[in-house]
Amino acid sequence: MSRSTGLHALTRSMHEKRVLTALRTGGAMSRAELAERVGLSRTTVSEITGNLLTRGAIIVAETDAAVRVGSGRPAERLCLDPSSGQFLGVDFGHRRVQVAVADAAHEIIAGGVSRYADGTPWDERLEIAFALTERLARETGTHLGALQAVGIGVPGPYVGDQAGVPEISWNRSLAPRGVDTAFAERFGAPVIVDNNTRFAALAEAISHKSAVSDLVYVRLSDGVGGGLVVAGRLVTGGRGFAGELGHVTADPNGATCRCGKRGCLETVASTPAILRACRERGASVGSLDDLAQALARRDPAVEAVLREVGVTLGRVLGATAMVLNPDEVVIGGEIVHLAPVIVEQAAATLRFELYSIPAAEPVVVRAAQLRDSDGAVGAIAALFHQSPLLAEYAEAAPPAGSSPSQRRSTS
Repeated sequence: MSRSTGLHALTRSMHEKRVLTALRTGGAMSRAELAERVGLSRTTVSEITGNLLTRGAIIVAETDAAVRVGSGRPAERLCLDPSSGQFLGVDFGHRRVQVAVADAAHEIIAGGVSRYADGTPWDERLEIAFALTERLARETGTHLGALQAVGIGVPGPYVGDQAGVPEISWNRSLAPRGVDTAFAERFGAPVIVDNNTRFAALAEAISHKSAVSDLVYVRLSDGVGGGLVVAGRLVTGGRGFAGELGHVTADPNGATCRCGKRGCLETVASTPAILRACRERGASVGSLDDLAQALARRDPAVEAVLREVGVTLGRVLGATAMVLNPDEVVIGGEIVHLAPVIVEQAAATLRFELYSIPAAEPVVVRAAQLRDSDGAVGAIAALFHQSPLLAEYAEAAPPAGSSPSQRRSTS
């Protein structure tokens, strides 16, 4: 994409947002009123609203035909269609897919989850995601035909159709080529695909009133992943591996990881690894509910496992913080909300690792504010392009059938 084309697209996107914001805050307006409100020419507003009408983002609420005096074409009053699901966020985990739908006012109006077995083939995962999305549409009355864009989070890096980049084959849980194409063909909307925890990092960074400039994010779930915000930018890296903390070696003599290495952080701090370690210590813990009950009765074996996990996690995060010097370190995943001792121990270990670094204020270490749907919400945030963190981020790729000059990167 040329610089001039990119600037044109950015300008058009900014103008659209101004129009949508005006309609969200001011209600139904004519094109003339919109032009005055947003400070654009009537010609520009007419072009923008025509495009938004075609895409279903706005509707004609009424005309002034009933009260109009004199001849001439009745003026249309335009408004947002709050029942129209305009943006779709999808977060594929190792054992579940989360879906979130946002309306034309950028409000989350629907969300849900469907589960599948670890190792489920990706063609089946896609069908499960499609079925969940369509069920949510029926239940909430959203109009999938009016989707403006789809953001998809997947485990690990996603190479898509980048020229010269081989498909990653060492881990069958990683998404194969064609996930973006499948969604684009299904919904006829532009698609972006990226690491789901990177999207979660974005969601955390922009969840504050002012975006965090430097942030390290790690999520403990069925796997372990991470995301980095460095100098106010969401970082992808040269091969898409930036922030892949789950496959940093934490114990060289540890268990074999799904990636083929030994002792990755994922083999210690993922939810299945933690539950397994508790069982090996004699605790009857087969699920997160069981873990919560064990913590409620202060099971010493479970508490010992969680503190050890926190120490290991803190060491990995401490090394990362030593290199990146973040403002915040955020630990996500449902398990950290059930077991805050993980965050407490990780924070103590990290600060010990950084004790020799002088600082007016210590690095903030906290549990994620958003919950297990954070990847889907982050994917939607990436579509909105409302954050300065995305100033250099990849734009959504048009659906299949677009001309080559119109296609954009999904890396």
